[in-house]
Amino acid sequence: MSDTSESTDDAGAASDGADDAAAVDTEEVRHVADLARVRLADDEVDEFAAQFGDILEYFEALDEVPEVEREEELVNVMRPDEVEEGLSQEEALANAEETEDGFFVGPKVS
Repeated sequence: MSDTSESTDDAGAASDGADDAAAVDTEEVRHVADLARVRLADDEVDEFAAQFGDILEYFEALDEVPEVEREEELVNVMRPDEVEEGLSQEEALANAEETEDGFFVGPKVS
């Protein structure tokens, strides 16, 4: 009888996974693709929707991680900052492809 209950639990988990995959619809995938400026074909949109659903299932596994009851005392393991001589503006810009008014010039972002 325990075998049946385990298989029922597994079936319930599978249906939950299907709900997660359905939770990511194609419109959300298209929106993310637009934000990333990526063109996707219709079959790619469906594939990514399924993959996003799978990813969300993995995140749900984090809910099963037990909470830590105690807090350890925090200790700074970093070395103290030390002020050192830096580059002059001319030295910093020496290898730049393009400069303007003492600054780096980069590509325009729309």
